[in-house]
Amino acid sequence: MEMDKIPSFMGQQLGKSLIILGALLIIVGIVLVYKDRLPFLKFLGHLPGDVAIEKENFRFYFPIMTSILLSLFLSFILWLFRR
Repeated sequence: MEMDKIPSFMGQQLGKSLIILGALLIIVGIVLVYKDRLPFLKFLGHLPGDVAIEKENFRFYFPIMTSILLSLFLSFILWLFRR
């Protein structure tokens, strides 16, 4: 497909979306690298409400409260961007 056949508003929207996606990937990468050095991130995954079942040869972990908090936080951030 030739670039001159794509409407300009689609190209601009795609460009903005790629920039936001790239910024989010950079932020996630920084958080993953420096998670041990950021004290406010140590509680993630160990909140009350996170389900952990451990037996002899079986381990099940479902961080439901952590998932809910991250969902609320990301929803708020995306809401701010759309304003």
